[in-house]
Amino acid sequence: MMAQYLEIRAANPGALLFYRMGDFYEMFFEDAVAASAALDIALTKRGTHEGEPIPMCGVPVHAAEGYLLTLIRKGFRVAIAEQMEDPAEARKRGAKSVVRREVVRLVTPGTLTEESLLEARRANYLAAWAGLRDQGALAWVDISTGEFRVMECPLMRLGPELARLTPREVLVSETNEAEIAEFVTVSGAALTPLARASFDSQGAEKRLCALWQVGTLDAFGSFARAELSAMGALADYIDLTQRGRLPLLRPPVRESLGGVVQIDAATRRNLELTQALSGGREGSLLATIDRTRTAAGARLLERRIAAPARDLREIRDRQTAVQYLLDDSLFRADLREALGRVPDMDRALSRLALERGGPRDMTAIRAGLAQAETIAAMLQDAPDRLARAAQALVGHETLLARLEAALIDSPPLLARDGGFIAQGFDAELDETRRLRDEGRGVIAAMQARYASETGISALKIKHNNVLGYFIETTATHAERMLAPPLSETFIHRQTTANQIRFTTVELSALETRILNAGAQALEIEKRLFDEMRRAILDEAGRIGAAAAALAEIDVAAGFAELAAGGEWCAPIVDDSRAFEIEAGRHPVVEAALSRAGAPFVANDCKLSQGQSPAIWLLTGPNMAGKSTFLRQNALIALLAQAGAHVPARRARLGLVSQIFSRVGASDDLARGRSTFMVEMVETAAILNQADDRALVILDEIGRGTATWDGLSIAWAVLEHLHATNRCRALFATHYHEMTGLAAKLDGVENATVSVKEWNGEVIFLHEVRRGAADRSYGVQVARLAGLPASVVERARVLLETLEAGARDGGPRPAALLDDLPLFQAQVPAPAAPQPVSNPLAEHLADLHPDDMTPREALEALYALKRLAADGSC
Repeated sequence: MMAQYLEIRAANPGALLFYRMGDFYEMFFEDAVAASAALDIALTKRGTHEGEPIPMCGVPVHAAEGYLLTLIRKGFRVAIAEQMEDPAEARKRGAKSVVRREVVRLVTPGTLTEESLLEARRANYLAAWAGLRDQGALAWVDISTGEFRVMECPLMRLGPELARLTPREVLVSETNEAEIAEFVTVSGAALTPLARASFDSQGAEKRLCALWQVGTLDAFGSFARAELSAMGALADYIDLTQRGRLPLLRPPVRESLGGVVQIDAATRRNLELTQALSGGREGSLLATIDRTRTAAGARLLERRIAAPARDLREIRDRQTAVQYLLDDSLFRADLREALGRVPDMDRALSRLALERGGPRDMTAIRAGLAQAETIAAMLQDAPDRLARAAQALVGHETLLARLEAALIDSPPLLARDGGFIAQGFDAELDETRRLRDEGRGVIAAMQARYASETGISALKIKHNNVLGYFIETTATHAERMLAPPLSETFIHRQTTANQIRFTTVELSALETRILNAGAQALEIEKRLFDEMRRAILDEAGRIGAAAAALAEIDVAAGFAELAAGGEWCAPIVDDSRAFEIEAGRHPVVEAALSRAGAPFVANDCKLSQGQSPAIWLLTGPNMAGKSTFLRQNALIALLAQAGAHVPARRARLGLVSQIFSRVGASDDLARGRSTFMVEMVETAAILNQADDRALVILDEIGRGTATWDGLSIAWAVLEHLHATNRCRALFATHYHEMTGLAAKLDGVENATVSVKEWNGEVIFLHEVRRGAADRSYGVQVARLAGLPASVVERARVLLETLEAGARDGGPRPAALLDDLPLFQAQVPAPAAPQPVSNPLAEHLADLHPDDMTPREALEALYALKRLAADGSC
């Protein structure tokens, strides 16, 4: 057995081997050591090898999926070796023969299909990148749904595209592994190098034609050699990991590199599109706006947010569908209720194709098709996009009728458990079941008769897997049962401590009939299951189209529900250079404030002058909301081109081709990059790539270095955006010297976030208005953050000294610092400021409106006006 294990292990390098032994998957040697540590299970020993004990651990087969998930998340790949024959068959070859085992599947992060191992509302992509001479291509597939896509992708675009797709695993030729390893690592995917033969473009074309059973790929489109190479690598790897059981893959869809808004990895991270900076989905844009009712709809929504459209016709088509559903709230509610009963047909279909599905996957197909017919009837008068989707939902009557007739309402999870075929569907099965079920009644009647004949009321007929059916009495009746005449009928089989067991010729014959009936019924059900599985797979294309149509309807209904829940408007998206937003809001921040019962302060933004783009130079104090303002305008543009309504009173946006964001500060210690270096790398990417239709938001460029260095860099970056990139931009800074650029550069305008000072306190109004700020209020913010009062007071003194020197044309800050005492430990902390007397506030505190008559209230109001007129408050 160990020789067999080592042979299989050697044939699957780089993977833990789950070696099936009865009801357990066992692991040995270094696999056992690694798995026991990763799974936190006991490490034992079994036998010896070369004089050393063999480490061993195992997991139960029935609980294997949970352990698999843990191993996959920790970066392992797992080979599943199953027993391919019954142990009884192996014994026929000799007493020491080993049960034949084979690896039936290689489980990797990108090839998961089990429902318990997948996130229902997220795609699970396996990607492959191929580089041939000066060409590059990226292909990706979700084998749990069958989605298959490919696009041209030069190496410089690989990082942004991986950030968009967030694949779980990326395949690469061993010759390209070094140059793309960093891109894959940053994306969080597992990197899997393959032999060069897997990426051979000529062999790839043959593999792909065999995969879709066509003579040529021309019907699917014209593919470059690099695209064929990447797709062929995916097909080869799927065949390797699934051991010939290919999933139900849809024909490949070729995406255009310029067909969607380009968003790089840093921008996705800064804008928190699908994942919050703190990690996880909660707090992201996607989590805030997701109103979908189906798993497929949620996956489509994520794709829309990750890759907004650049095609005006497509955007307006989506908007029309959303507006139609927004206009009728009762209809929308009924539609969303119907969508809520749609199961995940895509993944059920994939499991059935891989022969990992069960009766519940068939009932998922049945329920989905039934709901599809209902929803299609509801959308008879819908506009074009929804009408086209509705057309894909009908025409499944034959298959649906068969599934409804064949399957019970709540079948078991596994086909091997039986009992999922409905009564009356198959005459042979009904007859076999009748024999099986009546046999149980006959057993009960036989037990009563034997009890009467023997005069032993405690006599029972029981069953176990060793003896089959047997007659059992207590040991106190042994002498009577073993003596004539009862011994002539009852044949002794076994004696235990407290019972004695018998059989009869009659019972043995009945047992054979009952057992055969049960096994025969199960075989019939398995045959019917296979027939229905083939019938479903024959309609796979149309079922997949129905699932895609339901996802499309769900996203439109979700966008409509989102717009109805707040003051969201339908944006005007055109081919101009406009960027005009009235009363715009940040959807995530607004939702968080709403939960706390606080309002969000809306603000306008206009980054256009006729057909010319504009740049807003935004100044204002820390904590005033500059970063929120920057982000909200980028998110509004993104939502508009995804086809959604936007959180604003009015919005008109010219098409945006790219969104770039440089907001927030972080280092990259793993690659030896400081915060300032990361900032400069990201800024360089923006300046080198942004075209004249890009939207750029920059926050605090240059803050990570010396003041004059930082100011110089920020100044030069703004000039480059204005003169070279000529794009729409929001540029937030604390370098107030830059506000003078508004008078020198056409299209550059100053804006500031308002604050109010009152009794030494700073009140943030969060209102953006035209003009420039004259100070940053950093010391006040430091006090709000809880710095010790002595530190805050010392900072205030230093600030006043430095500012006075700068105003008077005095020496540079370094010279001023020489005149300041180095230590102030002897200076006691200032006393807490005494509250300022406010007669108006005191008078208001004494009023109790619930106890006042109307006349008293009026008199109180006059008294308040007199206080205000006196100027004493």
